[in-house]
Amino acid sequence: MNRIMVLGVSSGVGKSTFAKRLGEKLSIDVYHLDRFYWEPGWKEADSADFEARQKNVIDQDQWVIEGNYSSTYELRAAKADTIIYLELPLAVCLFRVVKRWWFYKGKTRTDMGEGCAEKLDTGFLKFILTTYGRRKKKMQERLKAFQDIGREKRVIQLRSKSDIQMFLDTYK
Repeated sequence: MNRIMVLGVSSGVGKSTFAKRLGEKLSIDVYHLDRFYWEPGWKEADSADFEARQKNVIDQDQWVIEGNYSSTYELRAAKADTIIYLELPLAVCLFRVVKRWWFYKGKTRTDMGEGCAEKLDTGFLKFILTTYGRRKKKMQERLKAFQDIGREKRVIQLRSKSDIQMFLDTYK
């Protein structure tokens, strides 16, 4: 496990926290796609810039890249040797999104682009609610296709908080 993608079914599933903890345990640098994508003031990065920021990382020998971003999934997947997929229940994801907003209200998280203070609106909550099931299905198709590439491609699926903790505990 040297080039690791951390994906998740939804916002709030714990991708950023998991990636940070895994990176610390493996002594591998962690990169958050939200930092590559969001410009100050919640402005979307130009697609060429977003891609270029990822290309600067994926040719390295080791990395953990956290985030879904379908538009550049293939770019990362071509170089990754492992995908770790987090899938917790919708209620847990929603609770964590609200909790995160409450905790970081008005501040910028370390996994977010500079100048993007934490916010929460009904559109974002609606997005989570309406895409959860569809994303769950799409992710399984994506994971199967990744694994079908060959033996060098490994998929790890973690579906509970205890699964996540047990996995991290294997790297003392």
